[in-house]
Amino acid sequence: MSSAVASGERTPLLPDIYNPHKSRKTTTSKSFREWIKDPIYPAEEKTQIPTKHEIAQEPLCQNVCVGMLREGFHRSFAELFELLQRWKEAEEHPHKLQTLQQHLTRAETAERAGQYGEVYENHLFLARFFTEPEDEWLKHHFFQLALHSARKLKMDSGKREAEANLHMGQVYLEKGQLELAREHYEAFYHLTLGREWQDTSGHMHHSRSCEELQRVYTLLAQTLLQDKHYADAIKMFNKAYEMAKESGDRGPEGEAAYHLGLVYQSVGDQKTAKQFFSLYLEISTTLENTDSLGRAYEAIAKSLESEGKLAEATEYLEKFAEISLNSKQDRNLKKAYMCLGTILISRKQYDGACVHFERAYEIACNQASVPRLQKAQVCVGAARALSMMQTYRMLIATHRRRNLQKVISWKERREDNFSAKSQSKK
Repeated sequence: MSSAVASGERTPLLPDIYNPHKSRKTTTSKSFREWIKDPIYPAEEKTQIPTKHEIAQEPLCQNVCVGMLREGFHRSFAELFELLQRWKEAEEHPHKLQTLQQHLTRAETAERAGQYGEVYENHLFLARFFTEPEDEWLKHHFFQLALHSARKLKMDSGKREAEANLHMGQVYLEKGQLELAREHYEAFYHLTLGREWQDTSGHMHHSRSCEELQRVYTLLAQTLLQDKHYADAIKMFNKAYEMAKESGDRGPEGEAAYHLGLVYQSVGDQKTAKQFFSLYLEISTTLENTDSLGRAYEAIAKSLESEGKLAEATEYLEKFAEISLNSKQDRNLKKAYMCLGTILISRKQYDGACVHFERAYEIACNQASVPRLQKAQVCVGAARALSMMQTYRMLIATHRRRNLQKVISWKERREDNFSAKSQSKK
């Protein structure tokens, strides 16, 4: 056995750069995963630059990494090397790998020249390049790098940093990390305050920051509401409402007012709830949004019902039913009929309730929802039974022979002629 072998000497992966004419020893080709386990630059050995023919025979990942090192892009190599620890399928995507190599080296070249705007653009390109679901982590990684490079750029008054914070807010929102999303959206908001920056579609950056903050504040408030932290939820919904107003878009302002009304309604503050619902109704009327109008009528009716103002609640529910009928929104129309039936039952107007429940049942028959159909069936049955009981009590209470005969006749035949409605026709 030779002394080299006996001393545990390993054959270097790369040729000796100090002796380029020295022939490279023949070794068994390793996979990339095996290759990265060994030091790139063995401490006790000098390396050689491989020939093009030798590189071509190596795995693609190794080829790309060696190419970066040969050209002196050590930082790009280190970045790619870290990514490849996680990206096990890299060999199957040569186009993606080559795109990474190209833009990482461009970014490193630009950074050496102090051109951080170009560094940012290359990182942003890579973030937008990885659009497939399995590459989501790569997209997130390069948006983070884009933010780091944007912070080094001082010549654009923070515009790119603002945009990078917007992207990072979206990243964390996708992950469901609302507090981190909030931090980046708030940074986006403060950087765009007082600026006339626009995106490529002409949308003002500051308006966009308000919209995104309204969105994340609303999600945070809903989480607080689910955990029954009502006071904190109201504060967060108010923040969302203020952002919506500042955005200048009346649509989001109306939605924010609606959500704020709902939370006040849930804590029993019907007066404040109605104020926000009325604002929502006003905005929906201005925008001619029939769906929003229906929701506003329904919400106001619910508050009025909670206050015991059943006649007024019925008026708003009738408006809800009318607008749903005209706009052919069957689901909302069924909901309106069910609400009307429920209120009429509470007012002991059983025949009217039965009419509305039957209409709701007819709509439910055409919808693919068994639970809704069953609920409508139960409500129709209950309304009919209550109507019959009302007539039964009236007939029994009079103590007239004719009325008693009607009761006996009904018990024998069980015909559907015993409701208050049928009696009024006779």
